[in-house]
Amino acid sequence: MLATPLSVPTGTTAVSASLIDDIPAAPGVDKAWFKSEPPPLPNRGQVPEEWRKLYRQIEDNPVGGMDFRAPDAFRAWNARFAGDPCKHRHLHHAPGQLYLYDPPDDSARPPYRFLPNATMPHGLVTNQIGWRGAPIEEPRGDRTIRIVFVGASTTLDMPHLPFSWPEYAGNWLNVWAKAKGLPVRFEVLNAGRESIVSTDTAEIVRTEVMALRPDLVVYFEGGNQFRLDSVTADRPPPSAPRPTQAEAPATWLQAGARYSALLGRIQAAIGAAAQANDEGKEWPKPGYKLVWPHGLDEQNPDPSYPALPVNLNVILHDLDDIRLAVAMVGGEFAVASFPWMVRDGLMLDPVRHKYIIQQLNVANYPYRYRDLERLAKFQNRVLANYARSHGAYFVDIAAQTPLEPDLFVDAVHTNYAGGKLRGWITFNLLLPIVEKNLADGKWPRPWPKDVPQTLPTFTTRQVTFTCGQ
Repeated sequence: MLATPLSVPTGTTAVSASLIDDIPAAPGVDKAWFKSEPPPLPNRGQVPEEWRKLYRQIEDNPVGGMDFRAPDAFRAWNARFAGDPCKHRHLHHAPGQLYLYDPPDDSARPPYRFLPNATMPHGLVTNQIGWRGAPIEEPRGDRTIRIVFVGASTTLDMPHLPFSWPEYAGNWLNVWAKAKGLPVRFEVLNAGRESIVSTDTAEIVRTEVMALRPDLVVYFEGGNQFRLDSVTADRPPPSAPRPTQAEAPATWLQAGARYSALLGRIQAAIGAAAQANDEGKEWPKPGYKLVWPHGLDEQNPDPSYPALPVNLNVILHDLDDIRLAVAMVGGEFAVASFPWMVRDGLMLDPVRHKYIIQQLNVANYPYRYRDLERLAKFQNRVLANYARSHGAYFVDIAAQTPLEPDLFVDAVHTNYAGGKLRGWITFNLLLPIVEKNLADGKWPRPWPKDVPQTLPTFTTRQVTFTCGQ
C-alpha cells in the first residue's frame, strides 16, 4: 500500500460553460475550441529510478522545510549563487549533492535553471535549454512565430499539470491559424521559473531569451515582490494567530494520505468536522494605518513616480531592461496584468481553499483583504500605464479572470481548470496583437542570414559535499 505515493491532485478539471461564455471571444474564435488539448509532449520520458528514490527521501525527511524541497534537488543551481553550499542559507539543507552550472556572464542571477531534457519526479518536463514544455524548433522555420512568456511560478504553472497555461494559449493560436488557413506556426515557449523576482527575469531575458530572437515577449508576474510594507505605518509583528486552533490529524493519517486516496478523503472529512465555522472568513487582523504616497494618483498612477508602493520602481526598472533587450532583436514586448484571488468580504471553504486562506492570512499577515485587493488593482494600473507610455502592449488578464476560489490553488496560483481558463483568456487577448503584426507584414520574420541559430544550452555538473554539524 505504501509502495507508490499519489501524484499531486490537479484540482478542479471542469470549467463551466457559463465561465467560458463570460470571457469575450476575439472575432473568428469558436468557443468549441476550448475543449481541445495541446498534443502530448514528445519529450516526456520515464523518471529515472534513482531520481524517484532521492525525491522520496527528501519528502520523507524534510530537514530544510520550505528552504529546500524535493524539487530543488533537480535544479541546476547557478554556481555563483550557490557558492559554498554548506554556507548557503538554503542549499546547506541539500542531501549532500547538487547540480551546478557556470553562468555565462558570471552573474549570480538567476539562482538556477531547470535541468535540460528531463522528466522529473514532480512532473516537470523540460526541453533542450531547461524550459518547461516541448522541444524548441531548431532551426526555427521561416513561417514560425515565436512567443516567449517570462515570469515566476505563476508563469511556469504547477509542474505536475500536463500543460502550463502559456502552452494552452499556444495550442489555440495554432488551432486559429489552421482554421484561418494561414501558413504560419506559433511556437509559444515558457521561460517561467519558481521563486524569482523581476531582476532575475531581466537576466533570463538577456542570457536565455534573446538568443531565440522572439517575435513577442510577454511578462506575467505580480506576487513575489508584492509587499505592502512601504505604505503601512504602525505595523504589528509578523505573526498570524489562527482564530481558533483545530486539532491536527493523527501523524499516521497524514502520512497515509500521501499514498491512499481513501485515507486522504478521511483526513479531509475529519478536518472539515474540526473546523470552526468562522475559519472561512478573514482572520482577525490588528490595526495598522495605510499611508498613501503624497501626490500619487491611485486611479491613474504615473509610472515615473519615484516612490511607488509594492516594489514597483524596481519592477519597472527591470521592465525597461527587458523591453530594450527585446527591441534590440526586433521583437515586440507585452506586459500582462496579474490577478489575485482576494476581495473584501471573501468567504472561503476552510478545507477546499486551505491554501488561499493561509496565503492571505499568514503569508500576507497582517494586511486586510481590502488593502491587498486595493494594492493589487493599483499594481495593474501602474503596469497598464507603463505599457502605454512605452509603446508596449498591455494584456489585461486580470480584468477577465473570474474570482472563483475553486479555480485557484492559493491566492495567485491556479489549478488545472483555472490554468486552462487563463490560457483561453490570454489566447483571446493576444489575437489582436497577432493580427496586427500579420497585417503589417512584421510576422513571420525570417531568421537573419548573418546570425547563427544557437540555442542557449548549458552544461551541468553534479557535486557532492558533506556539511559539518
